[in-house]
Amino acid sequence: MIRIGQGYDVHRLVEDRDLWICGVKVPHTHGLLGHSDADVAIHALCDALLGALALGDIGKHFPDSDPQYKGIDSKVLLAHVMRLVEENGYRLGNCDITICAEAPKFRSYIDTMRHTLADTMGVSVDTVSVKATTTEKLGFTGRKEGISAMAVCLLTNN
Repeated sequence: MIRIGQGYDVHRLVEDRDLWICGVKVPHTHGLLGHSDADVAIHALCDALLGALALGDIGKHFPDSDPQYKGIDSKVLLAHVMRLVEENGYRLGNCDITICAEAPKFRSYIDTMRHTLADTMGVSVDTVSVKATTTEKLGFTGRKEGISAMAVCLLTNN
């Protein structure tokens, strides 16, 4: 049996925050605002994995009203979600993430992001795809007000 999940997340860009994407700190003038480290790509991936299992979303499992998640590294959240995947009798077939941002450019970080995610999830790097695109200066991402990410995943029975 296979299961497919899809996730989407958005965070606002602000000054005086580090920019974390796919578990990698990316040098930039702005970072993402959020209760955790605001790693928009990991959040979308967590939602895709949880959705594939019909277990709700990241807000259900890690509510921003809970102080234990204040400033938390999103890789910790992803590792927890992967334990849920395994506990439910599944494993990752593959995942695919798209980061939508005008700036910064992510091309030189993609390989590190893929390896970081694979290590965090305990999977082979060839099952993890990360891409980045712009919105051709349209919308909130085009105006550099925020970054969005989409993720899909395929889970298979153990």
